[in-house]
Amino acid sequence: MTAARHASPRRRPPVPALGPAPRLALALGLAKATALALTTALATALATALALAAACVPAAAQGLADPTRPPPEAVRALGVGAAAAVPAPPANGGRPQLQSVLTGSRGREVAVIDGQTLRRGDKFHGAVLSKVGKNSVVLRRGAKVEVLTLLPAEQADTRPATAR
Repeated sequence: MTAARHASPRRRPPVPALGPAPRLALALGLAKATALALTTALATALATALALAAACVPAAAQGLADPTRPPPEAVRALGVGAAAAVPAPPANGGRPQLQSVLTGSRGREVAVIDGQTLRRGDKFHGAVLSKVGKNSVVLRRGAKVEVLTLLPAEQADTRPATAR
């Protein structure tokens, strides 16, 4: 009789079915708990990322030097802050110097003269930029015409074009 009792499976009492209200309450409780856990995890991750970023900034900024700063010798010779107030001596004996020319297929014609960017028709020290070529520009001041080239004549390459 004992063997027969063990051979038959035991029956569990039936679980009462939940109605829609308890299921909804259970789902909302799980959603709130999940949202709270995600918010906490996100806040922790954000705080960690900010702490790492703040720790890296001073280390990265220490090795970078400003390439536009004058050399220390010039600053010492002129005094602190005086280097920016002193203008550069004029190149080419006071004549303007053409530093760059940009031409494009859509009519773009731009020249950089003494650090100033000019388009054709713009004025430069009372002269009008009338023509922008591949390696030169033309400045007109009334009847006077001045041609500026990228390389002065003494520095220009004198080899024939086929040898270049």
